[in-house]
Amino acid sequence: MTSSTASPDIALPALSLVVLVGATGSGKSTFAAQHFGRFEVVSSDHCRALVSDDEADQAASSAAFEVLHPIVEKRLAAGRLTAVDATNVTPRARQRLVELAKQHNVAVVAIVLDVPEAVCVSRDAARRGRSHGAEVVRSHRQQLTKSRRGLRSEGFREVHMLHSVDEVDAVRIQREKLPNDHREYTGPFDVIGDIHGCRSELESLLGALGYAISRDDNGNPVNASHPDGRCVVFVGDLVDRGPDSAGVLRLAMGMVTAGNALAVPGNHENKLLRALRGNSVRTGHGLAETLHQLDVTGEEFRDEVREFCDELPPHLVLDGGNLVIAHAGLPEKYHGRCSPRVRSFALYGDPTRETDEHGFPVRREWTQDYQGQATSRMDTPRYVRLNG
Repeated sequence: MTSSTASPDIALPALSLVVLVGATGSGKSTFAAQHFGRFEVVSSDHCRALVSDDEADQAASSAAFEVLHPIVEKRLAAGRLTAVDATNVTPRARQRLVELAKQHNVAVVAIVLDVPEAVCVSRDAARRGRSHGAEVVRSHRQQLTKSRRGLRSEGFREVHMLHSVDEVDAVRIQREKLPNDHREYTGPFDVIGDIHGCRSELESLLGALGYAISRDDNGNPVNASHPDGRCVVFVGDLVDRGPDSAGVLRLAMGMVTAGNALAVPGNHENKLLRALRGNSVRTGHGLAETLHQLDVTGEEFRDEVREFCDELPPHLVLDGGNLVIAHAGLPEKYHGRCSPRVRSFALYGDPTRETDEHGFPVRREWTQDYQGQATSRMDTPRYVRLNG
């Protein structure tokens, strides 16, 4: 649900920071208790009570947020969905939360309870010993009205507006797995990278690994399956340099569609995608040939390739978190996260802004300090060497 939608469903990324926004009396605490777990909610009232023994002590608000923000930070660092229950009606109040989400590479979502002022005043007055008064409610409402249109520009990935008590009561929240989360897939896997348009060699490799290749009426390979249910994971750079990037794409796309493979993009797919979108890119390192091959196959196939590349997750988390696949590598703190920073590292590694004697970028060796759950160990490693 966006700011212009009245659907009762809100789809939240399974790992996200949810910022509840609304005036005193808008129903944020009740909403939080209904839709989030006991430990998922970090409440300013509760933090106020922790530091002053009184959740209504407004003089303790500054100290309360000095407690609230570190709790949120620790939860995000641990990969836990977190909902912040506070008024959050000003950009200043929301700024630190957006910064924390960005720092930990998680989506930040605003759910705005923009219920009528009269409802808020009535509910606030009913709080014995905790009433803030109509003037405070009115001030909160004015601050919210002034700033709500700028929520997206503040950095919120999604903004969900609820304009009435009925809308608030009707909401159903669904949690959606991130595209990179396939922990339920346990393999066995055959991990293949940097094919670079060598379709014939890919067919030979798949055959050596025991895959049966299916072809269309023109003899083009369009799928490959393994009798033992093994799954290929393509680690990017399917295209460029080799003689048949279109053929590699056709086969890899067919396998992914059939459920016989998974894939992440490489830097070459990223550049191809930009070109297919009409962006200005340099066509060296084989891209010009790839684009020509796609022109020959026709507009329909080009569109399918663009959609395929656009939907590839930058990295995959597999086998309960024991296996993480990325083209250039990924430190543990980025596993299962989704942000431009994570995507860039997965595609390009950690460049130093220097180049080697061949003109290629020099990248820092991030593996030297890696101690994550996902490691390079394999119970039964298999290596297949092709002739030539």
